[in-house]
Amino acid sequence: MHPSARIAAAIEVLDDLETRRRPAADALKDWGLAHRFAGSKDRAGIASLVYDVLRRRASARWVMKAETPRAEMIGALLLARGLSAQEIAGHFSGEGHAPAPLSEDEKAALAAPDLSGAPIWVAGDFPEWLAPHFARAFVEKAVEEGRALAARAPLDLRVNALKATRQQSLEELAHLGAQACRFAPLGLRIAQGADGRATALSGEPAYARGLVEIQDEGSQIASRIARAAPGEQVLDLCAGGGGKSLAMAGDMENRGQIYATDSDGRRLTPIFPRLERAGARNVQVRAPRGPNHDPAGDLAGACDLVLVDAPCTGTGTWRRNPDAKWRIRPGALEQRIKAQDDVLARAALYVKPGGRLVYVTCSLLCEENEDRIAAFLAGHIDFAAEPAAESLAKAGLAGLDAAASPHGPGLRLTPARHDTDGFYAVVLLRAAG
Repeated sequence: MHPSARIAAAIEVLDDLETRRRPAADALKDWGLAHRFAGSKDRAGIASLVYDVLRRRASARWVMKAETPRAEMIGALLLARGLSAQEIAGHFSGEGHAPAPLSEDEKAALAAPDLSGAPIWVAGDFPEWLAPHFARAFVEKAVEEGRALAARAPLDLRVNALKATRQQSLEELAHLGAQACRFAPLGLRIAQGADGRATALSGEPAYARGLVEIQDEGSQIASRIARAAPGEQVLDLCAGGGGKSLAMAGDMENRGQIYATDSDGRRLTPIFPRLERAGARNVQVRAPRGPNHDPAGDLAGACDLVLVDAPCTGTGTWRRNPDAKWRIRPGALEQRIKAQDDVLARAALYVKPGGRLVYVTCSLLCEENEDRIAAFLAGHIDFAAEPAAESLAKAGLAGLDAAASPHGPGLRLTPARHDTDGFYAVVLLRAAG
């Protein structure tokens, strides 16, 4: 397909999203099924265009003074892709399968794009209802952080310490341009191409052999803050696909025991092939058997470490999931807060005296992070928050002192400041007795 035809197809997908209010992945899949002539490169190119529009939807609408999928596409080509007005006009020729030519209003908007008077939610490309929450979390940096969340994410990998060193993995993946991550000691980074297409890692021998795993650098840092040590008893209470369990297995050198569980057993399904590929032998997966079954019931008061990767709004993951920010609704925050309080209270039951509870979210909202920890500590006097600087020093993480949260205990990682996904992590210590 010609690039102009891909643009026209992407506008079709955006129109479907607008009409049917569903995830972008579903709309893209249906488009591909209905247009089987489109090859894999075409489908990937169309998806990249759609996601770029979703990254910059609010600012694209503002610049173009319209809210149609076509206007969003034109604005995103300017703001996200950096195309000139002349280049955009070349794609909107009306010839063949290209979109119709630009109107006079569209040409005028492209000639004088202006975001100087836009509110923070437009300039930062996030939902309007989140504006006060972002202003509280970032103050004068709200727009900067929003724009960073609207950028494309690189591909981050974690070297599996059970099988390889970082130097060995760098050599294995040198042909992909792999570089060492800035902070995570086992992290590798592969930049995305100019068209936004992701690297096909599944075909790489280093990945197939379990030398590396996909994991954002921020998630790696959050895992390392937990300081899982050889011989410890560790409970990963919201394990999901097992990314942090795998990281901790490496830190523990396959010694001790990790119990990986989740309230929804279906989320645990991906962990089994990942454990086999990684060679992680100290992870015991425990799925719930029915709504009233506690798969960790025998671990009450017995764990050196309980990791809570809490359910959250996922505001820190928008670089990778740009359509998620437009699908989230205000009521979701209230639901997540309740779930976070519940899981923290439950997690405390498993921590032995002198043990630690590590709370992690991929959210940047104070309401899901520092506020939840303040509420938890008020009701659990036998727990205390470890200072962020101390957590970093014990975990051997250099250069992150400035990541200490200004809103309370814990560590804040953001794309604007650290070039990671957005994460919050805090270590809570239980009194020895």
